[in-house]
Amino acid sequence: MTSSTLTRLAATQVELEIPITSEELEAAQERAFRKLAKNVRLPGFRQGKVPRKVFEQTYGAQSIVSQAMDDVVPEVYAKAVREHDLEPIDRPRMELISDDEGNPTGIKAVVDVRPAIDLGTYKGVEIAQATAPVTDEDVERSLLTLAKDRATLVPVDRPAQIGDVVTMDYEGKIDGVPFEGGTAQGQTTELDEERFIPGFATGIAGMKAGETKDVDATFPEQYGQPDLAGKQAVFTIVLHDVKELELPALDDEFAKSISENQTLDALRDDVRKRLEAISASRARRAIGNALMEQLLETQNFELPEILVEREIDQMINDASGSAARSGVTFEEYLAQTGKTEEALREEYRTDAQARVKGTLFIEAVAKAENIAATPADIAMELESLARQYGQPVEKIRAALGNNVLSLMDGIVRNKTLEFLIDHAKVVEPA
Repeated sequence: MTSSTLTRLAATQVELEIPITSEELEAAQERAFRKLAKNVRLPGFRQGKVPRKVFEQTYGAQSIVSQAMDDVVPEVYAKAVREHDLEPIDRPRMELISDDEGNPTGIKAVVDVRPAIDLGTYKGVEIAQATAPVTDEDVERSLLTLAKDRATLVPVDRPAQIGDVVTMDYEGKIDGVPFEGGTAQGQTTELDEERFIPGFATGIAGMKAGETKDVDATFPEQYGQPDLAGKQAVFTIVLHDVKELELPALDDEFAKSISENQTLDALRDDVRKRLEAISASRARRAIGNALMEQLLETQNFELPEILVEREIDQMINDASGSAARSGVTFEEYLAQTGKTEEALREEYRTDAQARVKGTLFIEAVAKAENIAATPADIAMELESLARQYGQPVEKIRAALGNNVLSLMDGIVRNKTLEFLIDHAKVVEPA
């Protein structure tokens, strides 16, 4: 086969001109004829035994040529991709090349490819990351949370305080008009400022059972419902009762009641170990984020526009799914935010570009380091998914189907990031 020629149209797009020799075409036509004639019945011939000349006289030679091209084009295209060591990221756009008599002599293929990435130094990179040791206060705070889970509610005859559990009715209005989701009857909840929009819980603190009061509260600028974000509301509160949490004593009996530990000190040790594991996991994630940010700052390769558009498509799908879970259509969500889908796509573009850049860089490192998803890795991931969804591994594997390839890609990305973190030099900030 004559070598194909490559013309680079852009940093992430090439054109291949791939000749097809007469020998290749004739061999492909013979294979095509055998495939087409296999089930043909003509008078005087057994099924599948029709001579080629008779077949062509009956059905036309073009049917053989068309089938032959369907067979040979993928083959010669794959050879050309290997010849030029290309990594296509989309299907090629092909054009047939013919001679003056209309006989096919080759193909032109325009294909989007991965950019060339000069990885530079990615091992031994210095990252400043402060350690966050678990303190005694952290442990006691966790024990207090465990105690709260087993607290009893005791009615009190005093004004409500932050931390109390109250039963109330409320009706919220913005500019005197009630809004959806702003009204409730007989609502029982703990007065915790972090659970409510700013001003709501603190406004109720100080009220006594049987009292009615208007409370001002302001929705955050980044509130989940765009039509309420940043707006001030007035809530009319009717307080029915006030109860306080009566916590159990933190002693050995408490430790036995909530765990397999026989003493409170043993429970404290368990809590500390759990907090230390969480802290270490958070620190590792922070190192990974800082490391990727630092490494990507040194990279300046071209991004394939098709990958960016696919990432934006995924972000739009995520936004649509989030809207559906909130009980509104994607069109209603766009109307609430005052944006068109085109405007939203442009808003997502910068984040999409960052994601694509990070993915391409990670994949380039994985290739350079021969990092792959082993059968053991896949089995471990399937077992993790099985535990997460409470299903047998076989059912998870069947549900994934062809998506197991995406699962493998995710495993490789995670292993590569762990590789980079393991090879980073973590230092305390100055």
